[in-house]
Amino acid sequence: MGLKIFIHVFGCRSSLCEGEFIAGTLKSYGAEITEELRGEIDGVVIVTCSVTQEADKKCRQLVRRVKKFLGDDGVLAVCGCWSQALDENTAREMGINILAGSKGKNLLPEILREKIIDGDKNFQDLRTQNIFAPSEWEELAINSPVMHSRAFMKIQDGCNHFCTYCIIPYLRGRPVSRPIENILDEIKRLIDNGTKEIIFTGIHLGIYGRDINTSLAELIRAVSKISELKRLRLGSLEPFCLDENLLDALADCEAFCHHLHLPLQSGDDEILASMKRGYKAGEFVNVCYNARKKISDKIHISSDILIGFPGEGDYAFQNTLNIMKSSGLGRVHVFPYSERRGTPAASFPGKIQHDVKISRTSQAIKLGRELYEDYVRKFINSDVEILIESDNKGYTRNYIEAECEGEKNEIVKVKALCYGDGRLKCERRD
Repeated sequence: MGLKIFIHVFGCRSSLCEGEFIAGTLKSYGAEITEELRGEIDGVVIVTCSVTQEADKKCRQLVRRVKKFLGDDGVLAVCGCWSQALDENTAREMGINILAGSKGKNLLPEILREKIIDGDKNFQDLRTQNIFAPSEWEELAINSPVMHSRAFMKIQDGCNHFCTYCIIPYLRGRPVSRPIENILDEIKRLIDNGTKEIIFTGIHLGIYGRDINTSLAELIRAVSKISELKRLRLGSLEPFCLDENLLDALADCEAFCHHLHLPLQSGDDEILASMKRGYKAGEFVNVCYNARKKISDKIHISSDILIGFPGEGDYAFQNTLNIMKSSGLGRVHVFPYSERRGTPAASFPGKIQHDVKISRTSQAIKLGRELYEDYVRKFINSDVEILIESDNKGYTRNYIEAECEGEKNEIVKVKALCYGDGRLKCERRD
């Protein structure tokens, strides 16, 4: 009771879920959770990311900054993808007291509490050494979000796809899915505690259920029966996972918010094959077409684009721009490819010069901004619904950032007036 814990989360929405579990558990013990590193801090938890070497660098820098801040006081716990591969001797030298990797986060809050209370600074390693061994679902349930108004709920972990540029399957291990009844129980608890929106996340969300004889479509159908749920979103889905069965389930789910994030990465078939993405550009366009046909012609399809992958010539880059347009994308996240040690692509020939990569990235960002604005303007002078998150800002059901007067966690009906500064400007209708 009264202990102050600083928590910082790097990385994806699955990391956010894990951070929420740690924060919620520590708060249930009576701790005060802060996202500011100042004043008297009794313990620190850093949830790390390792998707790029730049992410690794940021994790190392924060660990060193935190250790310098703590000095000989406080307990430092580090978990997540970056720490999964961290050498034990290096962890000890950096002053880490508790080291958990991709697994073991369920044990972390209690061990952190014990170490703080006992004044125990001895190093403890919670990592699973063989993350590819068969494993059960690691329970990270929450009763209500602590660091966000929306509830990020991890329902799947691990990946067996092994895109040639991605290190994450080597750090997260084999796919494992959360039992449906377990998910439904948490949804009901979250609703009872005032949660309006739930976002399903996973490392490879679309293959949910394959290891426990079910599917994401069956889960969506089960969730659809919870009439009290106001909003349901999905995290990133690989395009080849969005089949007819899943589209039908989403179309029939009243709570489903009309937004899908489908990573394209490249619009060139040769580059997609080199990336080992598992689809062709034309197939991606068809998936987008089917989503609009089945669910709504105004569904928001956002995406990720990776620019400058080895072997990407001018023709391949132009193909990417063309597919961005023809698939009718909205918000697009554009990343320049950076070589990741430990992945097959790191040894591929055909490296792209830095200035060429930056130029192409700028062009793709510009096109992405234009596509998003074209999509958003479809809603001007229309009635929309916003879930307020903070500072009179929030998101529509189609995942358009908007602003309007309202209280945190309040769903308000508004009229969209205009678009500017990256947001829909709205006025309340009530």
